[in-house]
Amino acid sequence: MYDTNGKNSALDSTMAARLALDALAWILTDDIRAERFLALTGLTPDRLRTQVGDAGTQAAILGFLEAYQPDLTACAAALEVDPARLVAARMVLES
Repeated sequence: MYDTNGKNSALDSTMAARLALDALAWILTDDIRAERFLALTGLTPDRLRTQVGDAGTQAAILGFLEAYQPDLTACAAALEVDPARLVAARMVLES
C-alpha cells in the first residue's frame, strides 16, 4: 500500500495526508477509541467532517496515535508501515 522501501524514503505532504486519513479510518473502526479521539482532540463529528482536509487536523489525528503507544503500533501494523512513518507524517503536516 505504501512505499516502505525504508524509513528514510521521502515523505511528502500528499503521502502524509494519505497516512493521516487512513489512520483516521483505523481510529473510527473502534467506537471507544473514536470517542477518546474526539474527546482528546476537542473535535466534534461535524468539525471533523469539515476540517479533515486541513493539515492541522491531519496532524492531530496522527498526534493522537503518537500519544498512546499501543494505538500507534496497532495502527501502523494495520496500515503496514513503521510507526516512525506515522510520526514523520505528523511532523510533515505540522511544518
